[in-house]
Amino acid sequence: MLSRVAEAIYWMNRYVERAENVARFIDVNLYLHLDAASFAAPQWQPLVSVTGDNALFQELYSASNRENVIRFLTLDYRNPNSIVSCLRAARENARSVREVISSEMWEQINRFYLEVNSADADGVLGREPYAFFSGIKSNAHLLNGITEATMTHGEAWHFGRLGRMIERADKTSRILDVKYFLLLPSAADVGTPFDNIQWMAVLKSASALEMYRKVWGRIVPAHVVEFLVMDKHFPRAIYYAIVAAERSLRRITGLPEDHYQTLLDKKVGKLRSELHYADISEIIRGGLHEFLDGLQIRLNDIGNEVFQTFFALRPVEESRN
Repeated sequence: MLSRVAEAIYWMNRYVERAENVARFIDVNLYLHLDAASFAAPQWQPLVSVTGDNALFQELYSASNRENVIRFLTLDYRNPNSIVSCLRAARENARSVREVISSEMWEQINRFYLEVNSADADGVLGREPYAFFSGIKSNAHLLNGITEATMTHGEAWHFGRLGRMIERADKTSRILDVKYFLLLPSAADVGTPFDNIQWMAVLKSASALEMYRKVWGRIVPAHVVEFLVMDKHFPRAIYYAIVAAERSLRRITGLPEDHYQTLLDKKVGKLRSELHYADISEIIRGGLHEFLDGLQIRLNDIGNEVFQTFFALRPVEESRN
């Protein structure tokens, strides 16, 4: 497979997953607005902090209110990580590989972008924000389902899943990190009903509340963290995503389990192994934010290694006779 094609499919999937997860970040506060109005007003600056776009936001906006933060994360083309920017980039990548993906995939990703791009003119975001963000998640799920059903599960498909799962692991860690930033100004709320509502909002934003309750029952912070980080069966858990990414990586490289050929193989395998044997009490004692911050750095490093291994252009060495 041409590296250009593999890279386009990889990033198409990463951008769609990123757009969906930005919608999930905003869901954290929208759920809090519904469930915790009697406790405190939702905070909006943490959503920008957790995406790492503080500098750009402060350059473009004067206040961290609901309207500015939602616009910055959703419809602002000046923000390369906004939902509309991610979907535009995903569509451009899909356009460049239309001969590889199915026509149904192209139609869905094109329709997805056009719906979001027209939201500002139609006033949908301001009028029905809950339905708007729910629609983004539904459109992303529909695209993933169409991909599963209409694309051959060969090398190209595995590059797509590799990108999607690396992005998902990163963004699930950031959804958890929202809780840390929300607590910074209000540590006194720990253990209160408001604290439980915040943890429920985190689970809802990861579409995890019902599955969490089936496993653990009542809301316990350590169990919430363990479920979203280490669960082996929930598709949005970080460990599950890393295992899926490693499986696709091995299908691409043809390496058997417990073998590695490149630095990328080693880094992904090492992270998967560490998460498999991680202890939740040690993670919490060492600081959840610190753990998540280190995890995000390693996932960024893995993303860079994917580029160096598969996509980076290198000069062809002349053969010596």
